[in-house]
Amino acid sequence: TAMIHITRRERFNAAHRLFRHDFTDEQNLEVFGKCSNPNWHGHNYELFVTVKGNIDDNTGFLVNLKSLSKIIKQFIISKLDHKNINLEVDFMDGKLASTENLSVGIWNELNPQVRQLGADLHCVKVVESENNFVEYYGS
Repeated sequence: TAMIHITRRERFNAAHRLFRHDFTDEQNLEVFGKCSNPNWHGHNYELFVTVKGNIDDNTGFLVNLKSLSKIIKQFIISKLDHKNINLEVDFMDGKLASTENLSVGIWNELNPQVRQLGADLHCVKVVESENNFVEYYGS
């Protein structure tokens, strides 16, 4: 059977602020720019979850995309959509709310769930804006 990659896209809207508690507002502004705005800012994010594995001879699928979508919505989107990443997202607690850290956090949440579907997580891609995205392939 053939090894294949398949990707599911989901969307969410969330607010965050890039800052360190141990920095002054001036230091935060210098390091993080306008993303350190004390009143938060938001993005319409896109999330691409790519899984890999072998095609099942019985179904012709690697995984059922409805099942993958359900897992992403339950474990990720429900926690992030219309939320403040700094304050309300359990798997980001105590972490700087960068898109880099967010992609690692999403990977860590999804990895065991994807394995239960009989596939391996290949890549978590988080698109923050038209020009910026992060891809994480595990550690």
